This record gives sequence, structure tokens and C-alpha cells, in this order.
Amino acid sequence: MRIVDLRQVTAPRIESLLREEARHWREELHWDYGTAMELIRRFLDAHALAGCVAFEGDDPAGYSFYVLEEQKGLVGGLFVSPRYPQEAIGRQLLEEVLFSLRALPHLSRIETQLMPFGGPVDQTLREQGFRLYTRQFMLLRLEEAAKQPPPLSPGLRLEHWSDRFFEPCARLIHLAYADHVDGEINDQYRSRDGALRFLKNIIHLPGCGQFVPGASYLLRQPGSEELLGAVLTSEVAPGVGHTTQICVLPGHQGHGLGRSLMQTAIDTLRAMKFHELTLTVTAVNSPAVRLYESLGFRTLKSFTAGVWPA
Repeated sequence: MRIVDLRQVTAPRIESLLREEARHWREELHWDYGTAMELIRRFLDAHALAGCVAFEGDDPAGYSFYVLEEQKGLVGGLFVSPRYPQEAIGRQLLEEVLFSLRALPHLSRIETQLMPFGGPVDQTLREQGFRLYTRQFMLLRLEEAAKQPPPLSPGLRLEHWSDRFFEPCARLIHLAYADHVDGEINDQYRSRDGALRFLKNIIHLPGCGQFVPGASYLLRQPGSEELLGAVLTSEVAPGVGHTTQICVLPGHQGHGLGRSLMQTAIDTLRAMKFHELTLTVTAVNSPAVRLYESLGFRTLKSFTAGVWPA
């Protein structure tokens, strides 16, 4: 096996690997990874995607890549074909990527959330000084979900997403995750500016699918621009939605607002002829896990999120 810098190859050189990865996303997670894969291909052909690829002879066996965001590095992907020794190759690829990131003098943080398509990563990340969190990828078959949303408290206003709520929604996300485990995993939640970048990413960029404003809702009191809750939805494959964000303002949590928002989005997607809805949740966030399970979600995959330094 030999390891090659990703910037030395183009997309056609590893096309078989990219197609195989897209098939795993579709078959195991019900996601159409095609749009994200096209973006990866463009960066590969421009020799602008940082990372490495493993070759067995002339055949690509696996690859990993990373991106930089100011003083933070994000390990964006790790995939090793099951036709090869996944654990050994995945470990070497991940170690190479982390070595490259740590060689950058300005880097102060590394985050990673890796779907389990590259073999086990926990031991490698732990040895590299990462703090680890288990996350769950969950799926709901919409025909099996309850059909009536619980009533909202009198005086609250539910409305569809509008771009005029970018700033209020960023404030809501920042406040909702101030003392939350997800704020430890994703540091964008720790500031209003970071939350605004997160919002623009999930609404304008293809990484989490095509945003569906008609199934994205905001909850507020009449006469106030302050949001009490939000649920945002994207389409990640024909008829498959993904909850990219669900949060409720501290002080208003535990009163059924999150359930109402989720159920409203579920009912809307069903009326739009969607048949499935997916989401991810951190396992130690037991109230959220219980809520999703009560709505009918089941866990398809568990995967690891890691943060360095621990």
C-alpha cells in the first residue's frame, strides 16, 4: 500500500472509490451523496483538496480529506472500501491527515464527525488526544409517524422560514447550545457569528442537502422578533428529508415546543410526499433521543465525533 497526497490526483483517478462511497451513503443512510461528491470532484480536479489517498497497486482503496476554517481544522471525510483491510488502511489515512493538520502552526482545534465508512476510528483518535462523543444517525418512516401535532401554547406564533430570521435564529442557536454537549462538539455554536456561519452553510451550501423552507418552522411570540424555537429541514434524496437543526430557547425547554416543531415538520413533509426523515443526535443528549424515539425514529448507525485538544 502507498499513501499519496490528494492534491497529486484528479477525480478520474479515484472515480471507482467515489462511486462506491456514494453507494454506501445511499444504501445505508438513504442519502443521495451526489451533490457533495460533485463538489469533491471539482476540488480534486483543481488540486485543491487537502488529504491523502491509499493505493493498493493501481487501485484506490481509501481516502481522507480535511478543510481549514480560520484556526480550526475539520476532518471532512474518511472512506475505505470494504474490499480492503478497512481498519489498517483507515488508521493510516487518519494518522496522515492528523499529522498534516498538526503541522500547521496556527491551528488550535480539530473537529471530526466521521460516518463509519472507514473502519473503527475511536482508538486512533483517542491515542491522538481527542475527546470522543458517540452520535446516532436516526431515521423515521413518515407513514409510521403520528399524524397530529400537539397543540402549541396560546399566544405563540408558528411560521415558515424567512431570510429575515437569519440573525434571530443565529442568536437562538447560540443561546440554546451555550451549555450543551453539541457546543463542545461544534464550536460554531459558541458564538452568534459562528452560528450565523452554520446557518448559511446548511441553507445555502449542498453539504446537508437542498434546504426546504416549506418544512422549516420558527416559533415566536407575536410582536417579538426573538425566536423561542426553530426546526430546519433539507432534502437529502428524493423523498428523504433531514432535520439539520432543532432547538428551543433555554427557559422554554421541557414544555413540548420541540415536539410540536418536529411533529409539524413531519406532517408537512408527509403532505409534500416525502417518505422518510433522518437526523443526527449526540447519544448523551438523552432527552432528545427519547423524544425522537417517541416520534418513531430508530437508529441506523452510530458514529464518532472527536475534538482536539481534549
